Amino acid sequence: MQTPSVISALTIAGSDSGGGAGIQADLKTFAAHGVHGLSALAALTAQHTRGVTAVHVPPVDFLEAQIDACFDDFRIEAVKLGMLASAAVIEAVARSLERHRPRHVVVDPVMVATSGARLLEEDALHALRTRLLPLATVITPNLPEAELLLGRKIEDLQAMAQAADALRELGAAAVLLKGGHLPGGGDVVDILVDADGEQRTAHPRLQGEAHGTGCTLASAVAANLARGLALREACRHATDYVHEALRAGSRPGRGDVLVLDHFATLPGR
Repeated sequence: MQTPSVISALTIAGSDSGGGAGIQADLKTFAAHGVHGLSALAALTAQHTRGVTAVHVPPVDFLEAQIDACFDDFRIEAVKLGMLASAAVIEAVARSLERHRPRHVVVDPVMVATSGARLLEEDALHALRTRLLPLATVITPNLPEAELLLGRKIEDLQAMAQAADALRELGAAAVLLKGGHLPGGGDVVDILVDADGEQRTAHPRLQGEAHGTGCTLASAVAANLARGLALREACRHATDYVHEALRAGSRPGRGDVLVLDHFATLPGR
């Protein structure tokens, strides 16, 4: 049987019918990085730039069948995890990862909506902590998600650095803590903590409410890891990519949120 020569990355996440976030954003990001994108839908949403109107979670055995089909046929170098709506879904994904043992797993712990509403019940939060974090190459929480995981407020850069260390102690090999929610008008600082210490990246803060930045960052990290970049380089390039995609973003719908231009960094754009 022929061994695939094309590098693939798999996203296991929710679908965004509006095309700005979720699996749709992940696949655009993979394509922009020259990586073949695979997907396993853990949730389907009816949504647009003004909100979510409905959510459907498919049976977990069908989710596992999607994941198994991808691993059966493709050379998967990295897996990105996004919206996993329940403890049962998280458990199914964890079983699949333990069965297939991908080289890299990037976990975007989608737990808090842009509105601030909590998206995970306590049993799902516990499953995320105990089943997924120990399997992660890197997790990419924003500040509200980190606060929920740790049970404490994060109000400045020093607290961010301490929180990243504390999150790594929960079991992930590395933590890329995103600073976009930190109060103030200065640069957006993201902090990566791994076995070698700390790496910070900073970008000028851009105005406007955006949609899909977290999904895009995590999938950019996964794509870079799939292409063979070291973790620190993968994260640095991913934050640069998101900044440029956001800077070039547009408002394709009637809502006020900005949708990223995932191909802004390609030559000729």
